[in-house]
Amino acid sequence: MDQVAIAVLGAVAVWLSQSRHASRRRWACVFGLLGQPFWFYAAWQGQQWGIFGVCLMYSLAWIRGFWIHWIAPQAPSGLGTIQITPGRQR
Repeated sequence: MDQVAIAVLGAVAVWLSQSRHASRRRWACVFGLLGQPFWFYAAWQGQQWGIFGVCLMYSLAWIRGFWIHWIAPQAPSGLGTIQITPGRQR
């Protein structure tokens, strides 16, 4: 069960993270986070402590994505861009 969940959820997360559509990309972290308990379980059961440590790092990365795409307030569009208007040259 855990290996199937790891394969399916991990593949969906990676697939979504490469989408050209921001509305789909934001779901990558959700599927990544859903797969993490299965990763932790498999690493714990197999006593693979290095993989367990990697699971912690991946969890932090997926949590960061969740924060950015779902929790953090969005900046108004146009903020932080530079617009150059034609004018007279000196």
